[in-house]
Amino acid sequence: MSRGPELIITEKDNAARRIADILSGESATSERLNDVNVYKWGGKRCIGLSGHVVGVDFPAEYNDWRDVEPVELIDAPTTKQPTQEGIVRALRRLARNASSVVIATDYDREGELIGKEAYELVREVNADVPIGRVRFSSITENEVQGAFAEPDELDFDLAAAGEARQVIDLTWGAALTRFLSLSAGQLGDDFISVGRVQGPTLKLIVDREREIQAFDPEDYWELYADLSKGAGDAFEASYFYLNDAGNEAGRVWDGGVAEVLTEALAAADGATVDDVNRRTQVDDPPAPFNTTQYIRAAGSLGYAAQRAMSIVEDLYTAGYVTYPRTDNTVYPEDLDPRELLEALAASGTFGEDAASLLEREEIEPTEGDEETTDHPPIHPTGELPSASDLSDDEWTVYELIVRRFLATCAAPATWERLKVVALANGEATAIAREADPVAALRDPDDAEGTPELAADGGLRLKANGKRLLEAGYHDVYPYLSSDERIVPDVEVGERLTLDDRRTEAKETQPPRRYGQSRLIEEMESRGVGTKATRHRTLEKLYDRGYIESDPPRPTRLAEAVVEAAEEFADHVVSEEMTAQLERDMAAIAAGEKGYDEVTAASRELLGRVFDDLTDSREDVGDHLRKSMKADKTLGPCPECGEDLLVRKSRYGSYFVGCDGYPDCEYTLPLPSTGKPLILEEACEEHGLHHVKMLAGRKTFVHGCPGCKADEADAADDEVIGACPDCGESAGGELAIKQLRSGSRLVGCTRYPDCEYSLPLPRRGEIEVTDEVCAEHDLPHLRVHSGDEPWELGCPICNYREYQARQEGSELETVEGIGEKTAEKLQGAGIDGVEDLKSADPDDLAADVDGVGADTVRDWQANAD
Repeated sequence: MSRGPELIITEKDNAARRIADILSGESATSERLNDVNVYKWGGKRCIGLSGHVVGVDFPAEYNDWRDVEPVELIDAPTTKQPTQEGIVRALRRLARNASSVVIATDYDREGELIGKEAYELVREVNADVPIGRVRFSSITENEVQGAFAEPDELDFDLAAAGEARQVIDLTWGAALTRFLSLSAGQLGDDFISVGRVQGPTLKLIVDREREIQAFDPEDYWELYADLSKGAGDAFEASYFYLNDAGNEAGRVWDGGVAEVLTEALAAADGATVDDVNRRTQVDDPPAPFNTTQYIRAAGSLGYAAQRAMSIVEDLYTAGYVTYPRTDNTVYPEDLDPRELLEALAASGTFGEDAASLLEREEIEPTEGDEETTDHPPIHPTGELPSASDLSDDEWTVYELIVRRFLATCAAPATWERLKVVALANGEATAIAREADPVAALRDPDDAEGTPELAADGGLRLKANGKRLLEAGYHDVYPYLSSDERIVPDVEVGERLTLDDRRTEAKETQPPRRYGQSRLIEEMESRGVGTKATRHRTLEKLYDRGYIESDPPRPTRLAEAVVEAAEEFADHVVSEEMTAQLERDMAAIAAGEKGYDEVTAASRELLGRVFDDLTDSREDVGDHLRKSMKADKTLGPCPECGEDLLVRKSRYGSYFVGCDGYPDCEYTLPLPSTGKPLILEEACEEHGLHHVKMLAGRKTFVHGCPGCKADEADAADDEVIGACPDCGESAGGELAIKQLRSGSRLVGCTRYPDCEYSLPLPRRGEIEVTDEVCAEHDLPHLRVHSGDEPWELGCPICNYREYQARQEGSELETVEGIGEKTAEKLQGAGIDGVEDLKSADPDDLAADVDGVGADTVRDWQANAD
C-alpha cells in the first residue's frame, strides 16, 4: 500500500477550499497542478472537480448525422470520455500515490454519480487504495468534522440511478433530436432539440397556451358603493344577490339586469345594517423550504429559477445554508431549533427577531407534507455571514432563507374577520324587482330555482374587513401579506351613508400562463423531472428558442414539436412515460431494480416510438417546416404580397427577405447583434410583427423593421466635422447617420468610396454640444437616455477608449472579474485567461491591491 497522502475529492473547487479550511484549522495552503487548485496540509491533499469531469457519449463513428440513421442510436453503445482534461490529469496524478481516498461530493443522485466517476478514475491508476465516502447536508465545521470521523462507502445503487438517467436522456435526446432535425432539414446551430423531460414540460406550456387561445370571454357586471358611518372614513361594499341555489353571487351576467340594478342602487337614499358577523382566523406559519417552495419564494423576489438555484448553491458551498436540492419539509430530530436561534440572536441583522422567538416557552417548528431522510429542508447553518461578506443578490436570498426558518419557529398569526351586510333602501327594492332575476344567472336555462335580486329591505351590500390581532410569524417574515382592510364597528339596524355608486363592466379572464416557479411546482406534482433538474430543463427550453418571456410563452416551433409528437408519437410528450422512468430510477437507487433492466426497458419504449415516427417521417418534416416558417413570418411584403421572413445570410447575419425570392428581391435589414425573435405585437402601418434581438444581457426590442428603415430614409445626416481619412484629400466629412437596421454611427459622407466609421449607441437622443475635442476638432456628443445624460465626448476618443477596454475582455469573461479588476491584473502581468490559470494565487494576491488569494482561486476555478 502507498504511503502517500490521503486524497479528498469534492464536487467543486470552492467546496474543496472550504473543506480544507475546516479540516486543517485554516492552515491549508494551495498549489496548482495542471492549472487546478490543490489544497494541502499535513498528510492530506484536497482537490475539487467541476461537476462531471467525465461525459457519456456515443462512439465517434455515430457522430455523422447524415450517415447514421437516428434509430441506430437506440441500441448504440456508449462510452465515457474526460471532459475536463486538466482536472482528470491532476486527479490521476494525486491518486496514483494516495494512501487513501475520501469522496466528498454532494449527497444526491447526481453527486453520487460524480463520486462514482471519481472512484473509477482513481481505480484506473491505483487499484488497491481504500476509498471512503462522506456525506453531509451543510459545509459547516460540525457536519464536516462529524462526516469525516465516520466515513461510509459509495452508494453504487444511487450512482447507478444517476447513470441510468444519464444514458436514457442521451439516447432519447440524441435519437429524437436527430430525427426531427433531419426530417425538417434543420441542421447546424438551428437543430431541433427534444429530450425526455423537455417534451412533457413543453407540452404543459403549450397546453396552457391552447387554453388561453381557446378561451371565449363572457361579459358580466359588478356593482359597488361606498358606505360610511357618521363622519368616519368611507369603506367599499359590493352588491350581491341570492342565486337559484340560495348562495351569494356578485356577478350579474345580463346587461339589461345590470342596468336595472344600477338604476335601483342610484335610487337608494342610504343603507341599514342587516347583519354583522365577526370571527377569528388562525394563520399558520409556512412550512420549511424544500427546493420547489424555495424557488417559488425566490421567484416572488424577481429571481428566475436558474438564478435562484445558482445563488443558493453558492451559499451552501460557503457553509451558510444547508444543501439546497431537497424534497424534505420536516426538520430532522437532530436539529435543535433553539440552538440555531441562539446563534442567530448573536447577529446584528436577525438578533432581535431571533431573541423574541427564544422567549417562547416551547419552540415547535412547522412541518410540511414531505419527509425524507437524505437532506433536511433548506435552512441557515450556525455560521453567519455579514451583509458585506455577500453580494446584494446573495444577501437577499440568504435573508429569505433565514427569515423562513424564523417563521417556522414563530407563533401563528391571528386575524379578526368582520363581514357587514347592509340593505340599500328607499326605492331600490321596487325598481330591482322589475328585472328578470333568472336572467342574472350565468346559465339561466339550468336554473333550479328563482334568484332573489333584492331583499324586502333593499339591495344587499357586503363589506369584508380584516384586522391583524396577533402578528405572529409576520413579525419575522415580511414576504407574505399582512395588509389590513378596515371596516368600522357597526350594529344591526344602524343607518349608514351611501355614496359613490358605480357599476363596472368586466370580462371573464383566461387562465394565466405558468410562471417559472409555478411551472416547476406543476412538474413536481406530475412527476416530471427531479428537484435537481427541473430548473435546468426550463433553461434549456429558453436556450433552444422553444419559450420566451416570463411567464414562459411557447414559440410556434414549440407548438409544432408538440403537435407533431401528439399526432405521430405521443410518448415523446407523455408525462406518464417520463414519470414512470423517474420511478424506475428511484427503484434502482433503492436496490429494487437493476441498471440494465431499466435502460433496456427505456430502449424498448424508444424503439416503439420510432416505429410510429419512421412511418410518418415525411409528414413530420412537412409539419415542422410549415410551423418553422410561421415562426419566422413577419407579415406581407409591400411589393408582391408574399410573406416576409427572417432569413440568415451565408455570412451568418440575419435579415428580412421575401418568400417570393428570386422573383421578388425586397429586403429589410436587421441589427447585427443578437438572434431575432418575432413578437406578437404588430405595426399598424406596415402590418409587420415587431422583432426582439436576443443577445444575452444586451437583449433589446428592435421594433418594426419597416419603421426603422423608414426612419433612416427620412433622417438627414448631421455633419459634425472633417473625415480624418479623406477630409484633406477628397473633402470627406463625418456625419451622424441613422442606418436602416436601426443602428447609428458616425460615418464619412463619401461612403462607399470612404468606409471610415465609428459606432454610436442605439438608443437615446444624441445632442451635439459646443465643446470641441482639441485633438480631433470634433464636437463632444451627449446621449439623453434615462434620467441622467451620458457624456459620450469626442466620438474618436470614445472609440479609442472602447478598444483599449476590449483588450482586457478575455479576462472579463471570467466570472467575478470586471473592467477595473482586469486592468489591475494586466498591471501585474496577467494578460489573459491562461496567464491567470497558471499564476500562483498567493503571489498574484500580493501584487494586486484589494484581491485575496482565495479570490484568485475562485477566478481560476471559474476559468476552468
